Amino acid sequence: MTTQTFTMDPDWLVFDPHPSTPEFVLPFGAVDAHCHVFGPSEQFPFAPERKYTPCDAGKEKLFELRDHLGFTKNVVVQATCHGSDNAAMLDALRASRGRARGVATIEPDISDAELQEMHDAGVRGVRFNYVKRLVDPEPDAYYHRIIDKIAPLDWHVVVYFEASDLAQRWDFFTSLNTTVVVDHMGRPDVSQPVNGPEFGLFLRLMREHENFWSKVTCPERLSVTGPPYDDVVPFARLVTEEFPDRVLWGTDWPHPNLKSHMPDDGKLVDFIPRIATTNDLQQRLLVTNPNRLYWKEN
Repeated sequence: MTTQTFTMDPDWLVFDPHPSTPEFVLPFGAVDAHCHVFGPSEQFPFAPERKYTPCDAGKEKLFELRDHLGFTKNVVVQATCHGSDNAAMLDALRASRGRARGVATIEPDISDAELQEMHDAGVRGVRFNYVKRLVDPEPDAYYHRIIDKIAPLDWHVVVYFEASDLAQRWDFFTSLNTTVVVDHMGRPDVSQPVNGPEFGLFLRLMREHENFWSKVTCPERLSVTGPPYDDVVPFARLVTEEFPDRVLWGTDWPHPNLKSHMPDDGKLVDFIPRIATTNDLQQRLLVTNPNRLYWKEN
């Protein structure tokens, strides 16, 4: 058997190997509800159709970070560099001893037996990615076929899109009757007003469709001004306070495709009380909501 060798993109920023210890003490049972694993590529090769080649960031490093930051559980989201080969993500779930759930990338022709195997490993959702620099989006009918496949398992859908894409995708998104989780608040342009029309459309989506949830994640990805991400606070705080039972938070480790800087994961945890300003909001964001969505059978 020949081992394939992968060379990391020359401008790739590698995750911080020594994050600080957060000052904010997470509540017991807190869930990092958005993170990834990459490879290791010798064991879990990257997809031929990928649009980036990352560093290796395997399950051992993820679990070390979980324990260092004070989380109890993880939700591992399938990374686009692995395409629809979910082997690395499933390996992490199985190694977690029940402390991780997964969000997969699947194709419509997947068998029911494969889906059941994923469910048994801990997968509870599928991700539809519309960010064109990462993937080539498919027609709506493609995603409807997947939704029909996962319906018997009561999985939810995660959607990743840019703010400017929401109007175009509105009819499809609002036709979905499953739980839908939006990644990173729909990637708002935080240089625009929080009460402006662009973010207003996302808020309308959340207000009018109670099956929609949002991850109030990735200030390092959304910020224009950089750390400590003051420009993201009004957006994430508004969503957290208006929809306290439909928000999730995660590190986004190992922070794929960042170009400006690599965040300190300890400082990202310290961002949480700036957007969830009470003990009750923190408990819902970090414990109650992710456990209700991902561990509801327990």
